[in-house]
Amino acid sequence: KLSRYYRENNRDILKAFSMHSVFMGNPGTGKTTVARIISKIYKALGMLERGHIIDADGGDLVAGYVGQTSLKTKEIVAKAMGGILFIDEAYALTEGSNSGFGRKAVASLIKEMEDHRGEFGIIVAGYTKNMQDFLETNPGLKSRFDQNFLFQDFSEEELWDIAVNMYEEKGLQPSKEAESHLKIHI
Repeated sequence: KLSRYYRENNRDILKAFSMHSVFMGNPGTGKTTVARIISKIYKALGMLERGHIIDADGGDLVAGYVGQTSLKTKEIVAKAMGGILFIDEAYALTEGSNSGFGRKAVASLIKEMEDHRGEFGIIVAGYTKNMQDFLETNPGLKSRFDQNFLFQDFSEEELWDIAVNMYEEKGLQPSKEAESHLKIHI
């Protein structure tokens, strides 16, 4: 509705919203899948020009020597223009032995997020506690992300439903023995 309102009033929707989000949760909870869906939604709403997604991790942003991290980070942001930059396990940027380079990458990301607001989105993802710590590593980082999403683990019943749907999509149905084994495994 908001997108339609902006278009009807000839306002620039690309500058009105921030598409930067934090996805927190365990592996397998759907963070990457939802990021792909969101990029398509933003494209359909006219908020993203291309709606593609660039998958990245800390290694894609950090260089091994001084002065190159900012350039490497800018290059990957340039590839994400008009779409979403998805950084999985983003907390790895500020942990471990290369955290100095990672902090430079974070500082460069913050600058790109402001300089190109409305031109692309960043979704950072990872384990809940690690992501909370990550957002505290730079005073300007937390305020750049408008949306925080917590992805809960699936219940046993939900996992069973997912498995059944996957079988049905392939035209399969598990035997009673397979069903029993799968339920024990889940």
